[in-house]
Amino acid sequence: MAKDFFDIEKAKAVVLFIAQKATGETDLLKIFKILYFAEQKHLAKYGCPIIADRYIAMKNGPVPSKIYDFFKALRGDGYAISEAENFCKAFEITNGYIVVGKEEPDFDYLSKSNIGCLEDAIRENHALNFWQLSDKSHDEAWENACRDDEINYIDIAKAGGANDEMIKYINEYFEIRNIEIA
Repeated sequence: MAKDFFDIEKAKAVVLFIAQKATGETDLLKIFKILYFAEQKHLAKYGCPIIADRYIAMKNGPVPSKIYDFFKALRGDGYAISEAENFCKAFEITNGYIVVGKEEPDFDYLSKSNIGCLEDAIRENHALNFWQLSDKSHDEAWENACRDDEINYIDIAKAGGANDEMIKYINEYFEIRNIEIA
């Protein structure tokens, strides 16, 4: 049985960071895609994920599964998730999809490498519109996954530019921690 290394408090800090740093209205798709591109960068450069959520290959690109479930619970169109209560208190959803952070990100949960990759992903993607972000996220990792199924972390790393040595390291990272990579 694989362990779940998803950390709700870290996920909250990451999403608050993106919502705070991205300019203009930050909708769910923008949050999800910026996070996905930051994960790619972090995997390719450091060999480990930022939040270890499961990315699902949905119609408009990769979506972090648990975070999406939390936001669905917040806006009332998903099932109630008891573990999401603290996460949901930190956000407000306006117009059904605009994410507004109600508190500051807790930087105790964010490493320098996390912040660097998040800042790079924000800088490169914050000005892109819905369709541009969706198209950009339809990369090799997304293409290799079945629709509405989990995207393999190795494919995400490769799409982010990871070399063969880093791919080997990532496989070992996940194996040692008994984490399934899809």
